[in-house]
Amino acid sequence: MAEHAVKRVRTRHFQSAKDNGIRITGLTSYDQLTAGIFDEAGIDFLLVGDSAGNNVYGYATTLPVTIDDLIPLTRAVAGAVSRALVVADMPFGSYETGPDEALHTAFRFMKETGAHAVKLEGGMRSAEQIRRIVSAGIPVMAHIGFTPQSEHGLGGHVIQGRGDQIEQLLADAHAVEDAGAFAVVLEMVPSEAAARVTKELRIPTIGVGAGAHVDGQLMVWTDWAGFTKGRIPKFVKQYANLRLTLTDAVSAYRADVESGSYPGPEHSYED
Repeated sequence: MAEHAVKRVRTRHFQSAKDNGIRITGLTSYDQLTAGIFDEAGIDFLLVGDSAGNNVYGYATTLPVTIDDLIPLTRAVAGAVSRALVVADMPFGSYETGPDEALHTAFRFMKETGAHAVKLEGGMRSAEQIRRIVSAGIPVMAHIGFTPQSEHGLGGHVIQGRGDQIEQLLADAHAVEDAGAFAVVLEMVPSEAAARVTKELRIPTIGVGAGAHVDGQLMVWTDWAGFTKGRIPKFVKQYANLRLTLTDAVSAYRADVESGSYPGPEHSYED
């Protein structure tokens, strides 16, 4: 979408992109520095994801993340961009009890952060929540397939939509589209299943480990940048090794301070 001179990405541009075969690009962001870089690089949307639980707060899962955890992060990201659409993730326990709770959570994100849309997990089970939020004029990005907030109920990080599960995946996809979602994330879904969902839906599909036959891609930026320590998902392509780069830079700084070579005359003020 970046090559097509969109000055400010709106939800209507997502539909236009799908209709014209233009791939949509998305990344997570949790701070104003990375948000500004990603925005300048032409990324179409930034998700302030509950993955901040792992990448900012150090939680083992996303489940402990609260609305109050994400609001300042979302505010920072929204304040740093001039083009990208900013999507706020609705955390576990902030929308499941019903449409009223979901709408209240969406109100908070829209009023307190400057986000342009919200995202919530679940297909058929979340359709009424999506419908209620959309009816209040707030755009919703849906999320089906593997839904991290339900990882214990799903039995861990398990690929969704295989075999007979494709019918449930399709039912979930149609349910969120009918409820008014402007796009839907498909996470950890076989490529063939994702292709079928993409073909059947009018709205764009955004893949997270869903193969190439979707309308766009979303990645957790710390994974592809090499910050994530330990195992990373199969679907992640590593574009940089910033952990190594930063480690080398920190080690050089420490060595310079310990040896007395920093600061040098060029870093010091004169009378």
